[in-house]
Amino acid sequence: MQWMTNRRAMLASTGAAALTAGCGGTVVGLDVERRILDIGNQAEPLSLDPHKASGQWENRIIGEMFIGLTTEDVDGQPVPGMAERWDVSEDGLTWTFYLRRALWSDGRPCTAYDFEYAFRRILSPDTIAEYAQVTYAIRNAQKAKEGAVPVDQIGVRAIDERTLEMTLEHPAPYLPGLLKHYTHYPVPKHVVEQHGDDWIKPQNVQVNGPFKLEKWWSNYVVHLVKNPRFFDARNVTFNQLYFYPTSNDDAAVRRVMRGEIAWNTNFSGKKQALYEKELPGFVRVAPYMLLQYFSLNCTKPPFDDVRVRRAISMALDRDFLAEQIWQAGHQPAWGFVPPGMFGYPKGARLSFADMPLAERRAEAKRLLEEAGYGPNKPLKFTFSHRNTGDNPRVAVVAQSDWRSIAPWVQVQLSGVEGQIHYANLRAKAFEAGDGGWVADYNDAYTYLFLLETRTGPQNYPGYSNPEYDRLMEASVQERDLSVRANLMLRAEQIMLDDSPCVPVVFGTSKNLIDPRIQGFKPNLEDIHRTRWMSISA
Repeated sequence: MQWMTNRRAMLASTGAAALTAGCGGTVVGLDVERRILDIGNQAEPLSLDPHKASGQWENRIIGEMFIGLTTEDVDGQPVPGMAERWDVSEDGLTWTFYLRRALWSDGRPCTAYDFEYAFRRILSPDTIAEYAQVTYAIRNAQKAKEGAVPVDQIGVRAIDERTLEMTLEHPAPYLPGLLKHYTHYPVPKHVVEQHGDDWIKPQNVQVNGPFKLEKWWSNYVVHLVKNPRFFDARNVTFNQLYFYPTSNDDAAVRRVMRGEIAWNTNFSGKKQALYEKELPGFVRVAPYMLLQYFSLNCTKPPFDDVRVRRAISMALDRDFLAEQIWQAGHQPAWGFVPPGMFGYPKGARLSFADMPLAERRAEAKRLLEEAGYGPNKPLKFTFSHRNTGDNPRVAVVAQSDWRSIAPWVQVQLSGVEGQIHYANLRAKAFEAGDGGWVADYNDAYTYLFLLETRTGPQNYPGYSNPEYDRLMEASVQERDLSVRANLMLRAEQIMLDDSPCVPVVFGTSKNLIDPRIQGFKPNLEDIHRTRWMSISA
C-alpha cells in the first residue's frame, strides 16, 4: 500500500531507518514492539502554535507537545501540570502557582517567565489569535488585546522562576479547567524571540510536553517523537505518534479495518452497529460537550429579520436528524447549552419545542409571509456546510425541511472544506452555515460567550443584544455560583428567542480505538492524552 511505502521512506529520511529493521518492513497502526501509534485526526492543522490554533484536531496534537499550568487526567479533569500546587486569595481574584522543575526539550529550564512571556504574546494586538478571548478572565487581558493598555499590564507576573501570579478581572472558580486549554500553554521565550513565527517549525521548535514535533508533511501526516526531557517521560509508553488528516470518515474506518490506523477520532453514527460487529472492542461512544448548530448571518438580509430566523429554526426536524442521521446517542437540541454542564440548571428552551412539527411549519410559513416573502418574493439563501462526516447528509435534510415550509423557499447547498468554512463564518462571508462547538472547559459560559457582541469573529451570526451582553457581563462578575448560573440562564433564553442560531443536536464522542490500547477512557470533553495510555500485547 502506498501509505506504507511513504511512511517507511519518512522514517528513513528522519534518521529512524533502524526502527524498521527486523520487522519485515511492515508498518501497522499499532506497532507494539516499537511503540508507535497511528491516529486518524479528522482534519489538517492550520497551525501547531498554541496561540494560533483553533480546532479540536489541532488540540489533539498540541496537547501532546505542551503542558500548561494544569493538564487533563484520564477522565479529562484538570490536575496539576507545570504547576504542582496553587493558592487562591480570599476574594478569588489572585492565584499563585508554584511550578515544578522542568525543562524544554533543548535542556533549557521551563520557568514562570516563559508563562509570563506566553500570555503577553497571545494578548499582544500584533498576534493574530482567534482564541485570545478565552484568556479574558485575566485582568486587563481584553484591554491589552484591543491595544488599550500595554501587554506588561496584564494580570500575569513571574515572581521568580518557579512562582507565577495571576490576577483576574472577576472570580473564576472554573480557572483550573480553563488553564488546561492550549491558549494558556507556555512557549519557549528563547526560541520564539530567535525565530519569530518560524519557531514552531520542526527544526526550531522546543516543547515541555511528552512529545516533540519531528516532521509535518502538509495534508499527509504530523509526526511526533517522545521527548526524553519531559518531566514524566519515564511513564510515557509511546515512542512515536503519527496524526493523519482523515476528513472522510468512511475512508478512515477502512484504514482502521486494514490495520493502518489504531485510533480514529470519529465515525458515522449511522454505522455504529456495523462497526461494533466488524471491529469488536474498538467502538467507544460517550456523552460529549458538543453542540451542533447552524448560524444565521444577522448582519444582512434575509436573516437580519428575527421572523425569518425563527421560521428557519421552527421548520427543522431535529428528532429525525438526531435519530436517523447522526444517531449514536445524539439528542435533539432545544437549547444552546448541552446537558451536564457543571452547576448549570435546565430551563432555557426554544419556545416552540413542544409544538408538533406540522404546526411549527405552518407557523414558520406565517412568519415568512408576515416578513414579506411569498410566490412573488421567494426566500432565497445558500446554506454552507462542512463537507466532512455526516454534515453533507445533514445539509440535504435541512434543505428539504426548509423547502417544506412553502414552494417559494429556495435553498442552495454549498459544501466547503472545514478550515475554509470556519474562516468564512468568522468573516461573516455566508448567509446560513453549519458548525459545531466543543466546550473549552466544563462551564456554560464557554457556549454562551459565543453570542456576546465583544466576542467578535467567533460570534458567527454577528448577533448583538445589549440585554444579553449585560446579563453575561453580570454573570462573570458574580461570585455566588447559583446566582451566576441563573444570570446565564436568562441570557440564554433571550438569545434563543432572538434565534441568531439554530441549535440542532447535542452530540456524543465517537472513537474507534484498538482494544490493546489501555488507558483510553471516554469523558465529556473527548480529550485523551496518550501519556496516560499503555499497550497490552
